[in-house]
Amino acid sequence: MSNKEAPSPEPRKRRGSDKPTLKQVAEAAGVSPITVSRALNTPDRVNKETRLRVTEAVDRLGYVPNLIAGSLASASSRFIAVIVPSLANAVFIEVIKGLQETFEAKGYQILLGNTDYDLQREHQLVRTFLGWSCSGLVIAGLRHSKACQNLLKAWNKPIVEIMELGEGLDLNVGLDHREAGACMARHLLDRHYRSIVYVGACMDRDYRASMRYEGHKEVLAKAGLEAPIIELDRLGSLEAGAAALDRVLAQYPRTDAIHFANDDLATGALLHAQRLGLGVPQDIAIAGFNGLPLGQHVTPRLTTIQSPREIMGRLAAEQILGRLNEENITDKQVNVAFRTLIGEST
Repeated sequence: MSNKEAPSPEPRKRRGSDKPTLKQVAEAAGVSPITVSRALNTPDRVNKETRLRVTEAVDRLGYVPNLIAGSLASASSRFIAVIVPSLANAVFIEVIKGLQETFEAKGYQILLGNTDYDLQREHQLVRTFLGWSCSGLVIAGLRHSKACQNLLKAWNKPIVEIMELGEGLDLNVGLDHREAGACMARHLLDRHYRSIVYVGACMDRDYRASMRYEGHKEVLAKAGLEAPIIELDRLGSLEAGAAALDRVLAQYPRTDAIHFANDDLATGALLHAQRLGLGVPQDIAIAGFNGLPLGQHVTPRLTTIQSPREIMGRLAAEQILGRLNEENITDKQVNVAFRTLIGEST
């Protein structure tokens, strides 16, 4: 055995330390740096073909122009960017509350963006916020466009992806949606329901609801049951839930339970069932997801899965703050879990 010491491992590069420069974008696009600057800041002064070459190089390299001028260009601000899919949904309002309170206690403010579940809009918001030299970013979900991923991978600041659990770009705080869907399906089977329909928004738009459906379907398949699904054009609302109940009754008249993708839909269906003279759960059982107060203040109380949304926001903020304080974060993935609230609706 040799006594020769093994070479020391090379120091690990910090994620995003090789941040693309304006010059590199210019070289990739085959233009001058001033042309790149014009294409980004005054695009009407650059011909279409050149703009397209510059845009393609920017997206491919993950270049982010710094919008803070002069001597401040290399500095970080006391802002944290927060990007969520909706500001009309109480779920995200509670997450934002946890984030805001935790950041403000440490002297940081949040810059808030709403994607409306549009990945292109998300990419635009990311580019804008990163350009303002935010100290960190909290973003909902693990799925992003390729161009958006390039921007985030090239950034050298902390990023926390929230709402769902999985391997991400940097830090992650969320819950297992597939298991949440499976958990509710098992509850319905335990209550002896056998004709169960899943109802949610278009699955290519609300993909976390799609993950819950996959868990739901897997449990029903193991029980030898079909797992029909109805997809809605509209996201959660009481009106959409009421209309969904009509569709279920028309398409699957033997249904004895409906598993809704969220509490807004489920509560709308529950109230509509009462208007139709249907007993809940005697004639049809109804379950939701999120654990919103609304579902706990109707009669019968809604059975649902409760997610700890404000806690999720606080934990995500603590992850960012820990990284900014150069703490050693050993657990990059935090599972906030969930719990089943069993009401009288099932």
